[in-house]
Amino acid sequence: MTHTALLVMDYQNGVVSRFGIPSAVAAARRAVDAARAARVPVLFAGVEFRPGYPEIATSNLMFGGIPQRAAAGPADPRSTEIHPDLARRDDEPLVTKVRVSAFAGSDLDYLLRAAGTRHLVLAGIATSGVVLSTLRQAADLDLELTVLADACADADPEVHRVLVEKVFPQQAAVTTVDRWAASLQD
Repeated sequence: MTHTALLVMDYQNGVVSRFGIPSAVAAARRAVDAARAARVPVLFAGVEFRPGYPEIATSNLMFGGIPQRAAAGPADPRSTEIHPDLARRDDEPLVTKVRVSAFAGSDLDYLLRAAGTRHLVLAGIATSGVVLSTLRQAADLDLELTVLADACADADPEVHRVLVEKVFPQQAAVTTVDRWAASLQD
């Protein structure tokens, strides 16, 4: 699997606790373990803003309310950390993004190009958010894509199903963690 990388997106404490989907966390952990065993680089991506949220326009429907919610009380400082079940290593890049896509406001494209990555494997929360947005941008960058359906989760199971069964296959191979892990051994 030369030139392949696994990108694990928004598996942050705050996101995981909000979605509450332990099966997706377990699947993402199996994907990370399989990638490490096969020496496939693992990258993590998460959303985080500067103090005072200068990156957020009030017109942004998804993020615009964050400054007001933050004014009501401080968030848990660990909410933006990668979930401990994934055991991120210091040598695994953490891409900080300021919008939905893992490419938005981050250095992800530079990291992938510098490593010669041509095949990107995606896992993330939410399927209709970071996974969809990142997949579209990665496809526009001519990357070969795989989506690990069981390592993705969405608040709406029907939206998740439609995306992984009908939308994503137009631009990516869609599989399970176990099938992908087995392919690494071939």
